Amino acid sequence: MNGEMIRSIVIVGGGSAGWMTAAALSNAVGRSIAVTVIESDEIGTIGVGEATIPPIKSFNAELGIAEADFIAATRGSFKLGIEFVGWGAQSGRYFHPFGTYGADFDRVSLYHYWLRERLAGDTTPIDDYSMCWALARANRFGPPVDNPRDVRSTHAYAYHFDAGLYARFLRQYAELRGVQRLEGKIVGAERDGATGNIPHVRLADGRVITGDFFVDCSGFRALLLADTLDVGFEDWSHWLPCNRAVAVPSANSGPITPYTRSTARTAGWQWRIPLQHRQGNGHVYCADFVSDDEAAATLCENLESAPLAEPRFLKFTAGRRKQAWSHNCVSIGLAGGFLEPLESTSLHLIQTSIERLLRLLPDGRQDPLNAEEFNRATAVEFDRIRDFIILHYYTNTRPEPFWQACAHMQIPDELAYKIKHFMGSGRLVSPQDELFRNPSWLAVYLGQGMTPQRYDTMADARPDVDAASHLRKLRNMMSEAAKTYPTHDEYLGKLSPAPAAAG
Repeated sequence: MNGEMIRSIVIVGGGSAGWMTAAALSNAVGRSIAVTVIESDEIGTIGVGEATIPPIKSFNAELGIAEADFIAATRGSFKLGIEFVGWGAQSGRYFHPFGTYGADFDRVSLYHYWLRERLAGDTTPIDDYSMCWALARANRFGPPVDNPRDVRSTHAYAYHFDAGLYARFLRQYAELRGVQRLEGKIVGAERDGATGNIPHVRLADGRVITGDFFVDCSGFRALLLADTLDVGFEDWSHWLPCNRAVAVPSANSGPITPYTRSTARTAGWQWRIPLQHRQGNGHVYCADFVSDDEAAATLCENLESAPLAEPRFLKFTAGRRKQAWSHNCVSIGLAGGFLEPLESTSLHLIQTSIERLLRLLPDGRQDPLNAEEFNRATAVEFDRIRDFIILHYYTNTRPEPFWQACAHMQIPDELAYKIKHFMGSGRLVSPQDELFRNPSWLAVYLGQGMTPQRYDTMADARPDVDAASHLRKLRNMMSEAAKTYPTHDEYLGKLSPAPAAAG
């Protein structure tokens, strides 16, 4: 028999992490558990994660949020993938698409036939077999069709949006469903001497807020998990050396593109995220190789339009907490760890943490098995995403000292195993339960200039398959299919007829 249901959950901190958690809890448990969010208007939130990956759609759908309402409320746009500029070599560029590369026309994967043609001298980039790229380069957008025989079913999409507006939108959603918001700054928390649990937190005005269970969404400060429960941090800066970011919004210039852009710089990289009312821009860099002033100057010199605010700086260390859940407290968002926004995973890690919490929601017994499984799954997810991000740095061929240091680092064993198999035989060995599946690994491997020594031997065992003809037809088919979609601006205009002014 299960124990008595917990009666109250206190979420420490608002922002994207706090209000995504509150909205999901209020949707899942209704008013059967009292949910309280404590946040202070004095404390700002980190707003660098405005680009997402496709699973965010399922989060909104579970809450019953219509896509059109979401896009209008957050001044969002659509995202078909990420264009990487100057990452493998200084002059190169490639596209990491959502969705697959074309459609397999034989039991041998399409990219092995592509690789055979490549090794024979064909210079057609793998990008040309992505419906996402066919749409992105034409600046067009529309959802995939529900017909697996149609190439227009092979792309997927996510969003760009204003994270602050998303938090505000979810706050309204959660409060309508009974979540209570308390304005206040937390100054401390105690632990029960017998259990080690947190019975309450104290606010600056003297109020004491009790709870059965606490969710630490306090950002890098990790007020509960680190300061109160003394959970340590696993530092990954030897693999991911970037430790600073500077961000500045700018005015839109020209059509709103349906993709994110990441451009390599001397000691880091610059992001470009197009929204309806502005562009988000930032420069992620390593302070050991470039000063804050130089990084800000590089960012501002490479803006496409006038800045709308002064540059804002952020310090961070890549890594994660050794435990994401300790005693009666779980961390969600930056309180549990940080991976730079290169592959737009910040909000996704919040989403999956929330989904795990809902699956493992404790009862009054506070069974330690819940925390054990949460911590195991969280560690695996963080580690695999970390390795995928490391791949971008490790496989570069740029000449600058920062990039050369990255190219010569010692990488994690699992990542080394994946690279060995791809380079040796073109084999993709990422686990099927991994966030980034084979098409994503393939995009980065090939985009960074890594060409396997061999292709699948089955390709030569099927001489009746005219692969070159199939590939040529597929390229043409995708190019023509893209023309059937409206421009991205036209599609946005139907969902959000009057884009808001900058601000």
